[in-house]
Amino acid sequence: MASLVAEGVSLRGDFTTEGDLHLDGAVEGDVRVSQLTIGETGVVTGSILADSVEIRGRVAGTICARQVRLWATAHVDGDISHTELAIEAGAHFEGRSLALTPAKPAALEALTVVAAE
Repeated sequence: MASLVAEGVSLRGDFTTEGDLHLDGAVEGDVRVSQLTIGETGVVTGSILADSVEIRGRVAGTICARQVRLWATAHVDGDISHTELAIEAGAHFEGRSLALTPAKPAALEALTVVAAE
């Protein structure tokens, strides 16, 4: 079961969990989770480290995940490091897309360490 940060809730500081997070509120800080879903009202100001990320809201910061999906309502300002990236028409993305390959095991290893913490 995913943790939920509801619309209207604001958190300041880093958010870490081994589980999943559904974010409709705001987080000002780094987010480290297994799976992150950012709803249309969700906002992250900080870096994201996860196995998979789905974004319908706003992110200002770097994202590092195996799978990243930007829905049409997404607004992302920052670099995305990924092995798989999907961007729907209408999504806003300003930054660099950095493909993680087997030649870059340190970044993938960092994802595994977070999941184990």
